[in-house]
Amino acid sequence: MSARTKARKRALDLLYSADVRGQSLVEALAAEAQRAAREPARKASWDYAAQIVQGVIEHLDEIDDTIRSYAQDWPLERMPAVDRALLRIGIWELLHNDEVPDSVVIAEAVESAGLHSTEDSSRFINGVLARVAASRG
Repeated sequence: MSARTKARKRALDLLYSADVRGQSLVEALAAEAQRAAREPARKASWDYAAQIVQGVIEHLDEIDDTIRSYAQDWPLERMPAVDRALLRIGIWELLHNDEVPDSVVIAEAVESAGLHSTEDSSRFINGVLARVAASRG
């Protein structure tokens, strides 16, 4: 598993847990940063995970508006929390991280949905992220 794949999983865990607990992302990120400081062996995955979560925090309104626009007939609030987190990560990467090819972003999100969410989530996440990627040209 690559460092970026591990980082996406850490970001997913953080976004998901903050969502289900009703905790602010800023607080969740600070708590995880303290934990990460005690685990230097996991630094490679933490750096990118923190970058993802910070990016989601900074662009949350834009990201959620994008999800609402492309998740046809699925209100954000009714989606499984895992799907919301995966879409937030994927959309942040698509719109704000030019270092990762769109195909990698989508494939990683789809694979993660297959492991961590509902039976239909992989297809749903693939559709949303593919439409977002296509809209960028």
